[in-house]
Amino acid sequence: MNGSARLTETPSGVRVITEEVPSVRSVALGFWVRTGSRDETPAQAGVSHFLEHLLFKGTPNYSAIEISERFDGLGASFNAATGKESTHLYARYLDEHTEQVFGLLGEMLLESTFPEVDSEREVVLEEIAMYEDEPSDRVHDYLADAVFGDTPLGRRILGRSEVIATIPVPEIAEYHAGRYTGGNIVVAAAGSLDHEQIVALAERLVPEAGDGAETLRPEQPPADGRIVFATKDTEQYHICFGGPGINRADERRFALSVLDSILGGSSSSRLFREIREQRGLAYSVGTYSEQYTETGMAALYVGTREENVEEACSIIGTELDRIRAVPVAPEEIDRAKEHVKGRLVLAEESTAARMSRIARSVLHGIPLLTLDEMLARVDAVEVDDLSELAAELYGPERLSAACVGRDEQRFRGAAGSVAEGLAA
Repeated sequence: MNGSARLTETPSGVRVITEEVPSVRSVALGFWVRTGSRDETPAQAGVSHFLEHLLFKGTPNYSAIEISERFDGLGASFNAATGKESTHLYARYLDEHTEQVFGLLGEMLLESTFPEVDSEREVVLEEIAMYEDEPSDRVHDYLADAVFGDTPLGRRILGRSEVIATIPVPEIAEYHAGRYTGGNIVVAAAGSLDHEQIVALAERLVPEAGDGAETLRPEQPPADGRIVFATKDTEQYHICFGGPGINRADERRFALSVLDSILGGSSSSRLFREIREQRGLAYSVGTYSEQYTETGMAALYVGTREENVEEACSIIGTELDRIRAVPVAPEEIDRAKEHVKGRLVLAEESTAARMSRIARSVLHGIPLLTLDEMLARVDAVEVDDLSELAAELYGPERLSAACVGRDEQRFRGAAGSVAEGLAA
């Protein structure tokens, strides 16, 4: 356990993790539930995200507008988010309002009366429609489909319109009751706080233990690389390449952060320099990674005009070949390490980022490291670590691709310069 963080489990199974930051006058508080889109059956696709919306619509004591007015009256900012493995409500507020904010968030989390369901269905359907009109966002879901296939991790968090439009309130309530239980909940807070006060409030939040629904786990993803192409009349081709990555607890995540910085995660990275700065082929280009309980994804993205597709893909192929085959120079590793360490240190200056980090650690059973421990792990990354990881994660036989654009055959031909099997 992180030396400055304190962890307590209540009799109902709720885990409370806090980190005191004496230099601030605010608190970042989050209620995290270990359930997300990967826990849905195909017939439930999108219910986790829809449920998150409904938590804001009313409780036994407050209507939707009264919830907003009460947060505003406390000077608090609040929101929620749904991922593939978690859902959380969170707020930032003045430290003197901990009890009021905790009570309101807790009532939203566990006592929603699910009012205004039909109007909120329309809101979520509009969100899905908006997302469909954003190919630079949608292409990442297509890549997840290509990498993980028809498994929970391969499906998008927003779900399917037909499910949102028709799922009845009793099914939503049953999903909520089965998953929003003590053993699935983590209360996390960082800032000007009293740990024992947060624990006492959490004990009142869920007074009794309850069994949660079984967590779903995906089937094995497809073994070979696949292409998912969406035909759309766009100004740019939105392109992703990627493959299975490493899980949340894998110690190589620190090496992956350094590799990411070198390849496409910074303004001095290879892909950014070659594709954007040197040749002007894209405005947006970069790499990213996602980690889940037992797997992950390593990926890259570029948005480029139709006439530049072949050249951009050729550069990506060349850079992937080079990162796999040629050891990274010491000065490039040193620069990437400092970039990664800088991001870690800057994040620690945000109470919201601290709260999220300690929450995810407890929620997913990952050892909580101190800042110094994380910095030491970054410093310990060696050139051989990067070469081995690049060869594993970016091997041509592992890569899948996704694209939103006009001409599928044009993209398939260009994708062959990244991974020959994708051109078939």
